Amino acid sequence: MKLLTLSFLLTAAGTLASVTLPPGVPRSLEEFRQKTPQRHSHPAKPRKIVRIRSSRHDTDDVADEFLAGIKKANHGGTLLLPKGKQFIIGKPLDLTFLNDVHVQLDGEIKFTNDTAFWQANAFHHPFQNSIMFWKWGGKNIKISGEGVLNGNGQRWWDEFSGKQILDDDNTYLRPILFYAENATGIDIEGLHLKDSPCWTTFFVTSKDISLRDVACTAQSTNSSSHPANTDFFDSLNVEHVTVERAWVDIGDDCFSPKSNATDLYVNNMVCNGTHGQSMGSIGQYAGELSFIRDVVIQNVVMLNGQHGARLKSWAGPNIGYGFIDNVTFRNFWNANNEYTAFLDSCYFNINETTCAQYPSKTNISNILFENFTGYSSGKYGRAVARLTCSPNAVCENIQFKNFNVTSPCGGEPIVICDGISGDIGIPCYNSTSPEAKAALKDKCTTAMAPLPSATPW
Repeated sequence: MKLLTLSFLLTAAGTLASVTLPPGVPRSLEEFRQKTPQRHSHPAKPRKIVRIRSSRHDTDDVADEFLAGIKKANHGGTLLLPKGKQFIIGKPLDLTFLNDVHVQLDGEIKFTNDTAFWQANAFHHPFQNSIMFWKWGGKNIKISGEGVLNGNGQRWWDEFSGKQILDDDNTYLRPILFYAENATGIDIEGLHLKDSPCWTTFFVTSKDISLRDVACTAQSTNSSSHPANTDFFDSLNVEHVTVERAWVDIGDDCFSPKSNATDLYVNNMVCNGTHGQSMGSIGQYAGELSFIRDVVIQNVVMLNGQHGARLKSWAGPNIGYGFIDNVTFRNFWNANNEYTAFLDSCYFNINETTCAQYPSKTNISNILFENFTGYSSGKYGRAVARLTCSPNAVCENIQFKNFNVTSPCGGEPIVICDGISGDIGIPCYNSTSPEAKAALKDKCTTAMAPLPSATPW
């Protein structure tokens, strides 16, 4: 396979250089699909096939037929949604009764974009005031195929433009594309998760979750409003999660487990335009213990994002407490990200004065950043990574191994550390040091690291 050459401007040096993607990395969604063909598993015994009528036009709601079909397929059957057919969903569906059911999605499920209806009628969860089109739950649920789950998000992004999801006065709520609660054994394979109005997936109080060979995109056709908060993966109270071979091109976190997540494994992801592979945020709610522990994220390409590997905890009045422990970020290739490794103890949208007055209460321990290559965006000059521990927390046994990220500004790349206990394995400078101040001052810019062909979605 030919390597993709990414050119960028070295502003400080005034010369051009090039960086190549690692061998074998897909360069478009189409190539990703070629490299991750649908794996058709054959059940031990034949499953009953259930079919429903498809929508005749873009407002022909078949929610009732979908509900009836999945009830008929429950307890050992398969609901078949064939290629070339569209299934419009225009009302909320409670699917929390499932037991041993498959949905073979080779066509398209698309939600209506009646924003007033969904805000009044969608299901609700109190965590960050979330709403959702439908809710899945039960055990042994498989959703697979070569089809599309379409959130029809453009109208939502247009109407939400300029707002913040976490603002206290936000009343414009947008549905989550795929939501599951109290689920055990839920597998999603092969699908294209497209244009979610808000988070793409949210798993709550669930375990044994897997997503494989999935694509997740959110692309606006309006240059004045962009996809907002379209995280690929969010969770609350989950354990035993596997994500393998994912292509993600959205406008927020690529992978972002939130409070109380244990035993997470991510392998082989391409993330473009995201906020990073993010642990958290956690510690948001007053008096609540929240944690993330036992995580491995490896073989990741991070393009044109806010950050690469990220840990984030809330500061401010009325916050909770907790810890992030035993997290490995391994084999990260970066192109045009701000900080390629970032520990943020002052989340969300909080100034330095308030953060100092009400610091985070989240401890960070046993974190490994291993085999990081590529280059930063130059937004923070020669500072390519930054770790800031809260004075009300302990941050210990944080290690960098084979960390070889450069800055487009040229010169020596710098890692900044504040409040970190012990040696991190490489030189790390306090933010008040002459080295850190000089690195931050030496700002530059780069060109976008482009996907080389027109995206086919």
